[in-house]
Amino acid sequence: VFNFYLERFKVTFWNPQHALPWARAPAACLNFNCMLILLPVCRNLLSFLRGSIQCCSRTAARQLDRNLTFHKLVAYMIAFHTAVHIVAHLFNFEYFMDAQLDRNSSLLTFVLSEIGNGDNASFLNPIRTNETNPTIVMFTTIAGLTGVAITLALILIITSSMEVIRRSYFEVFWYTHHLFVIFFIALVFHGFGRIVRGQTNKDLLVHNSTLCADRFEEWGQPGSNCTVPVFAGNPPMTWKWVVAPMFLYLCERLVRFYRSHQKVVITKVVMHPSKTLELQMKRKGFHMEVGQYVFIQCPSVSRLEWHPFTLTSAPEEDYFSAHIRIVGDWTQALYEACGGDRNEPQEAWQMPKVAIDGPFGTASEDVFRYEVVMLVGAGIGVTPFASILKSVWYKRIQNNQEVFTKKIYFYWLCPETQAFEWFADLLQSLEGQMAEREVTDFLSYNIYLTRWKEAEAAHFRVHHEAENDPITGLKQKTLYGKPNWDNEFTNIASKHPGTKVGVFLCGPPQLGKSLEKQCLSHSEDDVKFIFNKENF
Repeated sequence: VFNFYLERFKVTFWNPQHALPWARAPAACLNFNCMLILLPVCRNLLSFLRGSIQCCSRTAARQLDRNLTFHKLVAYMIAFHTAVHIVAHLFNFEYFMDAQLDRNSSLLTFVLSEIGNGDNASFLNPIRTNETNPTIVMFTTIAGLTGVAITLALILIITSSMEVIRRSYFEVFWYTHHLFVIFFIALVFHGFGRIVRGQTNKDLLVHNSTLCADRFEEWGQPGSNCTVPVFAGNPPMTWKWVVAPMFLYLCERLVRFYRSHQKVVITKVVMHPSKTLELQMKRKGFHMEVGQYVFIQCPSVSRLEWHPFTLTSAPEEDYFSAHIRIVGDWTQALYEACGGDRNEPQEAWQMPKVAIDGPFGTASEDVFRYEVVMLVGAGIGVTPFASILKSVWYKRIQNNQEVFTKKIYFYWLCPETQAFEWFADLLQSLEGQMAEREVTDFLSYNIYLTRWKEAEAAHFRVHHEAENDPITGLKQKTLYGKPNWDNEFTNIASKHPGTKVGVFLCGPPQLGKSLEKQCLSHSEDDVKFIFNKENF
């Protein structure tokens, strides 16, 4: 079949020399990558797959947590192949134009361009006259117009996805990303113009392109074995690649639309220090696991924007909550809508309406599969571990015998003291309850203030002598600087021989690389460290 396909387009390759293969190969890669690009953002599909394969292979389930990384890699390949495809076709049109301008009947390219001039039924050269130019053809054909739309949409999507834009102007990123609708519509119709043409299947039986290549002056002459080749446009193929993922994504959006219309009640709003907003909510039929996240929409702020937030409540609680740090326009508007800028408390009926999509799974769901667990949070990255610590405590006081986890090592790294304030309340509550019930063996926690030097800390401690830490209010003293991870891993390995230790991180990539390296270097026959990283 492949040889037959090459034979069909052999004559086509003669005209634009070697540029057409350079356009067709990236086009095939584009079809494949465009089939993949939507799948990593089908959140409900991934959540279903993760739950389905988790019982069989945790390694495979963890790969699904890298969906956004995969989405970005596919996008890079789409951008690369689009650039090659465009450059190749620019050369193609120049070759096609030259074939029309150089009206020399002794040239094969001119003879091929003249085919079909009478009735235009069987032509090879899409430029039908020498009185035009490639630019006019580009903006007057289906392939040209859709190609321009695809390119412009892709440029806007990629440039607005840069981290500096995404973090500083999230709305720009969010809205321009929805140009993918135009991208896919134009992509499906891009091949309907059938500019790339080849011999018909029937003509291949009577016109041997290999034998007749050097005898083009005899084509169609009486007594000649070489007939005038008959050409037809290559049928559009892209829709066959993208129709299935487009259908899956449409189903995904319908599920999101249905969920967005389920009633959500804000039962409590807590304004924590450092402009951190806690929303406690209820929704009928809502069920969560530790470490999961939801997407929140507030119609009074924006009807189109959905933002992800990690759930900080435990499954054992009768509500679900999210802690939202006020860092942008959307979060500031939500903060004000919930009365964060007012002194008097708001009534329940004054609370803004919110919509919830989720919950969705992350790597933290696997935390109870390990006997020993290391939790490492950096700054606001501590939020998924709030749910875990609460749930572990509930299971402990309920004497749940099914809990496999026996020991948790918790590390929290913060640059400044303000970041401690909202989460320290939870740790104080846990610390007090553990002391009251004399259950202090299952949780070991270390809090690091990374931007303070030991000299500054010593001066601070001299002026704040107390039993509890002056910064967090905990009995466990705050440490200063960065942890010595080599010592920490060595210490844990010596205390728990013959076990698998789950290492869970929610923090910056640099910290992730450091911890992953430590996991590999400290994994021996008697102890093994398994690294897991949150998406955000």
